Amino acid sequence: MRKAFAFLALAASLFAFENVDAKTFHKLMQEKDVVILDVRTPQEFAQGHIQSANLIPVQVFQYLKLGGKGIKDKKVLVYCRSGNRSVTASKWLESWGAKKVYNLKGGIIEWQAARLPLVR
Repeated sequence: MRKAFAFLALAASLFAFENVDAKTFHKLMQEKDVVILDVRTPQEFAQGHIQSANLIPVQVFQYLKLGGKGIKDKKVLVYCRSGNRSVTASKWLESWGAKKVYNLKGGIIEWQAARLPLVR
């Protein structure tokens, strides 16, 4: 039983990014040392994105190998259309050394449902 619990605790710590709702994501954006990543396609980004977001399509993440450059001491806020691609990106970011990763649960769809602003 102890081994099973230890394994579950280890697995949880490997991917400790936090899924947050749109209002929490918006609140986190106001803090210092924040990086916002939009992992959608360039076409999706052009249709509307969150203020100050950096576009890095999830398809290119595996080639970046950021190695924690510029992200270790920052809060990294990640989103996509529905929250699926950003989960993948969040896992990669943590494997590269990011310690504070927040995934927008429900993605830009949730953001728009909460009537939060987009840049077009």
